[in-house]
Amino acid sequence: MRKKTYFQGRLTFQGSALTKYPNAGLMNKCISGLFLLFFICTTAKADHITGGEMSYIFTGVSGGLYQYSGTLKLFMRCNSGRRFNDPTVISVFNKSTNSRVADLSVPLARRETISLPNADPCISNPPVVCYEVGYFTFRLSLPASALGYVLSSQVNYRINGISNLSNGYSQVGALYTAEIPGTSPVVNGPENNSATFVGSDLVIVCANNQFSYSFAATDSDGDQLRYSFCNAYQGNGNVGGPGNAGPTLPPPYQSVPYGSAYSGSAPLGSNVQVNATNGLITGKAPPSGIYVVTVCVQEIRNGQVIATQRKDLQINIAPCQVAAALLEPEYLLCKSSNTLTFSNISTSPLITTTMWELVNSAGSTILNSASLTPSYTFADTGLYTIKLAINRGQKCSDSAQSIVRVYPGMVTDFNVSGICINKPTVFTDISTTRYGTINSWSWDFGEPSVFNDISDRQNPAFTYLSMGQKNAALEVTTSKGCRDTLFKTISIVDKPPVQLQFKDTLICTPDQVQLIAGGAGNYTWTPGLNITGANTATPIVAPRVTTKYYVTLNDNGCINNDSVTVRVTDRVSLTAMNDTTICSSDSIRMQIISDGFRYSWTPAFQLSDPNSRNPVAITNSTTTYEVTASIGSCQAREQVVVTTVPYPIANAGADQTICFNQNTQLNGSTNGTALRWSPPGTLSNPQISNPVARPGQTTAYVLNAFDNKGCPKPGTDTVFIKVLADLNASAGNDTTAIVGQPLQLRASGGSLYYWTPATGLNNPNVPDPIARYDQTMNTIRYKVLVYEEGCVDSAYVSVNVYKTGPTVFVPDAFTPNADGTNDLLKPVAAGMSQMEFNVFNRWGQRVFSSAGNSRGWDGTVGGSPQGPGTFVWMVKGVDYTGKPYHSKGTVILIR
Repeated sequence: MRKKTYFQGRLTFQGSALTKYPNAGLMNKCISGLFLLFFICTTAKADHITGGEMSYIFTGVSGGLYQYSGTLKLFMRCNSGRRFNDPTVISVFNKSTNSRVADLSVPLARRETISLPNADPCISNPPVVCYEVGYFTFRLSLPASALGYVLSSQVNYRINGISNLSNGYSQVGALYTAEIPGTSPVVNGPENNSATFVGSDLVIVCANNQFSYSFAATDSDGDQLRYSFCNAYQGNGNVGGPGNAGPTLPPPYQSVPYGSAYSGSAPLGSNVQVNATNGLITGKAPPSGIYVVTVCVQEIRNGQVIATQRKDLQINIAPCQVAAALLEPEYLLCKSSNTLTFSNISTSPLITTTMWELVNSAGSTILNSASLTPSYTFADTGLYTIKLAINRGQKCSDSAQSIVRVYPGMVTDFNVSGICINKPTVFTDISTTRYGTINSWSWDFGEPSVFNDISDRQNPAFTYLSMGQKNAALEVTTSKGCRDTLFKTISIVDKPPVQLQFKDTLICTPDQVQLIAGGAGNYTWTPGLNITGANTATPIVAPRVTTKYYVTLNDNGCINNDSVTVRVTDRVSLTAMNDTTICSSDSIRMQIISDGFRYSWTPAFQLSDPNSRNPVAITNSTTTYEVTASIGSCQAREQVVVTTVPYPIANAGADQTICFNQNTQLNGSTNGTALRWSPPGTLSNPQISNPVARPGQTTAYVLNAFDNKGCPKPGTDTVFIKVLADLNASAGNDTTAIVGQPLQLRASGGSLYYWTPATGLNNPNVPDPIARYDQTMNTIRYKVLVYEEGCVDSAYVSVNVYKTGPTVFVPDAFTPNADGTNDLLKPVAAGMSQMEFNVFNRWGQRVFSSAGNSRGWDGTVGGSPQGPGTFVWMVKGVDYTGKPYHSKGTVILIR
């Protein structure tokens, strides 16, 4: 294996390490393995390098050799935590032969930090713009060469995540070059100072905003300079592994892999251009991300290009916003719409006011609006001027204007003929415009393998060199300034497709049939026997025997073949299904076996499709169906008799409503010989006409009736038994009252009520009667009947009548031992409308509290049983007359 060797010390080129190649065939020798190890160990991984450029100055001629002082300038992100390769390698190649002249090991001469200290206050969310710049200086002594020399240097990796490169290429190398002219085509070419880029790199570019970025250069020789976007180079010849870029391989150099919608000539997309005269990049920035941009500047002397210098930079397009009035260069209403909605391209939050003005060609203002996105419908064609002003009289004020062209009715379209590889494909423009004339055409035929797949002719031809889908595009312009682009996908094949309407058919002697083919080109059909129009796409044939016809399609020398078989017969085969029996009003699908092409059934009104092979028939009476099968003039007929039998009659009876948990009897009838009810689970006998049903919920019972008259299906009918919900009658809780106290009872659960006995009640037929008692009453028990939709349920309530004033009765003692007797201390209120009951221990702590008669104390606190002892109870309430009531006493807890 050949090893690359890097020298340090005094060699022919002062101040540089050099491996010299005095003869093209001379192989360099390995001098110092130790230095190679040193170079690998001291070289940093260069995935932080964001760009570079190379330049030189001519310092004179000495000993017949041209002397140059060169500089390689590398850019690195600030605070990346990385360092420049030190030393780095600069390779020199003879441009005439691409042979290697020398590899220079060049140390880092100096470094500086450049940054943008104060961002424009009209930019929101501005990025940090900061570079560390490394300078590598070297000297060269070179003999004159006819075509000159190429200088190159590389780094292993660009920064990660470059947006305009193809997916999957997260890291590619970077290679920077400079050219030293030769003696041809300009004799004094070697006496050259390279163009040197001088534009500032401290520029903020905001995504989707207009911007400008200068890649301008100066030339001390006074050469004319011409700028253009060009391919960025990826590194090559990595000999030292990761971190060691090493010498480059000889030119030519390979472009980085650009992604869709980007290229070396459009690194920021179609909306950004570079001025060929001054190197100023302008346009609308693409979405945020990192984009590699390379600008080439040609040095032109005496009308001849003598050298090309390059600047390669990864530009950070930030997600910031510029508070600006930004409009499209022009707005076109050239298709069907005459309404336009305007909007500021800048959406900066620093924009506080917006003012729009629309002016017609006569200079009259036809729209003033402060809306963010006004719309306007143009009543007439012509040129209009749209003006936008933001933040008038405020910080970050700005204005802009643009042209609106209103010439609707433009339609862009084209036809394509000839779709075979290596054969001309003809494109025919059929675009039209209502206003003006179409005056230019720009075609892109979508062939990625070549660069000459374009044309400015109206109806060009192009020969594709590969098969597949091609995305052809036509851009047309009109004399009114309208412009439109149409894309069409074209399938390029190796032979033209022949689209046969059928490939096999059957005719009857002596009929004829028309063969039908589709596809552009010239047709030839064989054999020529019994055929008319053999050179058309649609010949007519009348063979006497089965014949295969072959078709040849010739599209400008691109040929394809196919065939159609025409079978010939003198009869139609037809076999119909057997006669059958169905139930009245049922459907049946008619079935036949036939080779016929056309069919006709009668009677047609009973059939789903009387012209189909197997229609569906519906009939209520016995019917004879006849089918005619045809092949041209040949016919055959068959009949099918469909006998109908009525369904057995089933009558499930009337629907019923029953109370919850009640029985009812079904009342079915039939003229059949057997019957069956379903579901059977809640019936006494599902095979009799009048079973007893006891459904737990609303149920639909289906009666199926059968007979032996020929209809295989049962007749059916359904009866619905609605089961009412359980009434859940309630008369309320047992209660107390005192003599003379009005007591309101409350029942629920239905819509009708009846109380018994009616003693003391003001109305026994309402759910909430008022009861009042005299001295003769002690205790009374009421029963209330609750009705709902004919169903009834009952409930009871007892009232104890006390012959006292309003009071609360509290026991003297209770025994909470869970024996079911006196387990709770529970007050009994008489004549009280409200009551609060509290129990306290001997320390005055409340151990129980309740409202009303609903609860009693079980002798526990927080679930813990209290010991035996004396407790104090207190009652506070309001009697039925509204007077306050207070009482207290003691109770003994016994265990």
